[in-house]
Formats: sequence, structure tokens, C-alpha cells
Amino acid sequence: MTAFPVPPLDFSGLNTYSVHDRHSKVTVNDFALPLQPGMTVGQLLAALPNQLAGVDFPDLVHRIAEAHRQQRPVLLGMGAHVIKVGLNPVLIDLMQRGIITALALNGAGIIHDTEIAMVGRTSEEVADVLGAGAFGAARETGEVLNRAITTGAARKIGIGQAVGEMLLAGNFPYNNLSLLAMARRLDIPVTVHVAMGTDIIHIHPGADGGAIGSAGHHDFRIFCRLVCELEGGVYLNVGSAVLLPEVFLKALTVVRNLGHKVQRFTTANFDFIRHYRPATNVVHRPTLEGGKGFHFTGHHELMLPLLAAALVDEIDK
Repeated sequence: MTAFPVPPLDFSGLNTYSVHDRHSKVTVNDFALPLQPGMTVGQLLAALPNQLAGVDFPDLVHRIAEAHRQQRPVLLGMGAHVIKVGLNPVLIDLMQRGIITALALNGAGIIHDTEIAMVGRTSEEVADVLGAGAFGAARETGEVLNRAITTGAARKIGIGQAVGEMLLAGNFPYNNLSLLAMARRLDIPVTVHVAMGTDIIHIHPGADGGAIGSAGHHDFRIFCRLVCELEGGVYLNVGSAVLLPEVFLKALTVVRNLGHKVQRFTTANFDFIRHYRPATNVVHRPTLEGGKGFHFTGHHELMLPLLAAALVDEIDK
């Protein structure tokens, strides 16, 4: 047989240097510390490696705590999955402590939160009922929420306020675990941002598109008022991949257009995977004028309790 037509490259003349002279991005000084039984959350954070999220997460905790100390807003925008994985008690505690100063929800958020308040359970198995056309047809959910929205629109108030007041007036058995009910009791603003046709209550006979639009636009204007005051504060986007990142970006542009100084603030996105819109519309674009944006990937049921515990530890120490 003839020799292979392409000979291997000769590496013998390769220029090398000493590893002692080279800059390295990782040193033993950046390593994590061994964990000990009974560590506080603050000690756990201090033991994290000085790399990537091990740097960013304590930084975010410090920024939220500092915003709280300086009486700057901490706004939480969230998708409904946060409610469905059982985190209402954690968020209610942060509201009661004055750490979370306002909430922004999508339309699904009021559905799951209201069902929790009314009956203590939520989230049907879609695959089991979609074939029969029964998905989303729970009578009480549609009646209670559509009535609250229609009444709220007639009163010229937003969806968040209207639903919160409806839950309190109904004295439902699990109001103490409802974000909307407890926020209203604490006088914490809740805004609700709806895309028509995305929520089960839109298919019910009592749905009034005009009322949903009117009360929803009222909430958007309230949200813009909250964003007006965001200088030195924090905006967290948790579990909303499209809707709330778009709402936040539009709110930010309108308040800047109207002359409000909103440049130096902190944003963070928490979700299972990295999506384009939260990364662009929450973490990157809004902080180009100043401040800092963060992105953390992980399960809400792990990440948010960790964040809450770290905040309580930082603020109460």
C-alpha cells in the first residue's frame, strides 16, 4: 500500500511558556469552602466558589437588601408556575417583611391564586379533560374572576385591586395563602397583565373583553407608575418567558419618554431555562444606562426559597 497522502503535522517546534507566568482565570483562592452542619444562609453564601453564580447570587442578595434599607422598590413580576409549585407562603412572608413592594402577574396568576384562596387547590390535568372540551370550564373560577373584573372596570380600578378586594370580601377559607388577598390586606399594589385568549376565564360566558381591556390597561398604567420609581431599586422577573418581559420593556420606555430618570437599578431573571426575551428585555437592555442585570437558571421551588432565606438572613443580621 502507498503512504497516506496527508502526513500528520509536526508539533516539535511549538512555542511554549511557563504555567507560572500565565494569567489564570481560576485559582485555589476562588474555591468553595467545605460546608459545616448548622451553617447560616449567610455562611453558606460566603462558602460558595468565587465563580459565576457563586459571585452573582450573593451580589443580587446584597443589592435587594440595600434597596430595602434605602426604601427603594423591589418589584416582582412572575408567571403562574411560581404559584403552582407552592411558593405563595414564601412570597407573602417577603411582602409582610416589606421586602417585596409590588407584584405584577400574568392572567394565569390570578386564576391559580384565586382557586387556592377558594378551595385550597388548583391546576387541573389538561390531558385528561381537553379531549372532552372540559379544560378550563370550572364554573366558580370563571364566575368569580369575571365578575370581579367587570365590577372593577365599572369602578375604574385595575384587575389586581379588583380581584384582591373580591377575595377579601368573599372571606374565602385560604385567603391567608393568596398573594392577591394578602397583598390587598397589606396595601401592596398588584398589577395583572393579560393577553386576550390565553386564560381559561376568557372562554366563560361572563367574560367581558371590554372590561378586561379597560381594567388591564389601568393596571399597565399603575405598573408604569411603579417603574417610574425604580431608580436605585430592583425588578425581578420569575417564570415569565414572554409576557412580563415585554410589559416591563414597554413600561420602561414610556417612563423614560415622559422624563423620569430610571437608569441605575438592578434586574434579575429566574427560570428553568434561558429564554431570549427575559435575557434581552429584563437582564440586558434595561441596564445599558446603568445598574446591573443577572440571570439564574434553576427550579423555582429551590431558587426562590434560597433567595428569600438569604434576604432574611442579610436584612435581619
